[in-house]
Amino acid sequence: MPSRQTSSRAVELGGVQPNGSRQLGRRSSVCLTDDGAVAGLADGTVAAYDGDPTERWRNEADDRGSVVALAPFADGVLAGERGVDGEIRLHDADTGNVRWRYRTADDVGDPERETRFYLPFVADVAVSDGGERAFVAARRYERGPDGGRNFRSAVYAFEADGSVAWRFAADASPISLAADGDRVAVAYNRCPGHHGAGLVVLDAYTGEERRRWDPPGGGDRRVGDVALAPDGFVAASHADYRGYRIDGDGVRWAVDLGRPVDRGHETVYTYPNHVHATAAGALFVTGNTYPEEGRETDARHPSEHTAVGVAADGEQRFADHVGGFAHETAIHGDRLAVPVAQHFRERDPARHGVRVYDVEGGRTESWSAAGVVTAAAVDADRVTGVEEPVTYHDDGEQRGAYRLRLFD
Repeated sequence: MPSRQTSSRAVELGGVQPNGSRQLGRRSSVCLTDDGAVAGLADGTVAAYDGDPTERWRNEADDRGSVVALAPFADGVLAGERGVDGEIRLHDADTGNVRWRYRTADDVGDPERETRFYLPFVADVAVSDGGERAFVAARRYERGPDGGRNFRSAVYAFEADGSVAWRFAADASPISLAADGDRVAVAYNRCPGHHGAGLVVLDAYTGEERRRWDPPGGGDRRVGDVALAPDGFVAASHADYRGYRIDGDGVRWAVDLGRPVDRGHETVYTYPNHVHATAAGALFVTGNTYPEEGRETDARHPSEHTAVGVAADGEQRFADHVGGFAHETAIHGDRLAVPVAQHFRERDPARHGVRVYDVEGGRTESWSAAGVVTAAAVDADRVTGVEEPVTYHDDGEQRGAYRLRLFD
């Protein structure tokens, strides 16, 4: 299926500190609603726009954290923050008023210091197929007395009125959720404590653990992302740089995605960071190149920043370079949208934008942006993204602006 280059409309979102050559981490979010799009901003603002795009409402307040997760839920929009409170709140879809809020810091703890890595963080939000419940993963990082990494986290099931149906706690770092009618899968990126499993599947109604799985390989890095599939799940392993399809009998297939390769005098690898799965197969997206020794390298892993399509039997269908780092991906049916931020080693502004893939057919659409695109949302007919400005250290020129992009 050929890729088509298309146009976009945009609306300014205000001022924000430009990104640098290295990623700042997630500080923006976006979702699609029946009426248009909703953007979550770095200063805690949530704003809704129609299809023009014209602003419909704006909710802002002092001393909020960055809105890093958004999802339509219960005739509203559920917002999750990275901030002192690690707040979850439900905004009314018509007015933007807050209908209820929940402070996750009461469960995962207050930050040791008010810097970004230490703030309570809503890592992901997922809504059940029927829309009855929303599932939220929150975590907090701290340094232990011995200097080691420690995490406290909780996964929640919220009813429409804001009541907590259940809570699942762990001393590990959740990075993503996937939910369907009766299951919630939780991917844990780091497991330095007693939890010891990179992935758990919970009962959506009770929160009871139904299954756990851990990829082979040492270290405390475990799973980068998870997608539910019929009779099982698909996982992106940070432990051994592979993608796995797991069913009731165990591993159905495993594919090499970012395994270490020799490049001159160095050995380099890349993490598979994202995955989407359907009955037809799976689609993975990899991240930056890293050397086995240190952090800096001039080498490139051949599969860095690549979308890899895998058939239901484990055979690779396609591989396509997306152009840069993806903080997240957005899914709908068999479509996956990849917001492309900077390639911090090569810093080529021509790569910024959004790519859309079909699980079976590969890339279908592509857009460019002057700034880096750090968040996206997709449905059957629409794609939207948040563009953030960027200033690379080796040229000093600011590119792009803070704006919501609606892609046509």
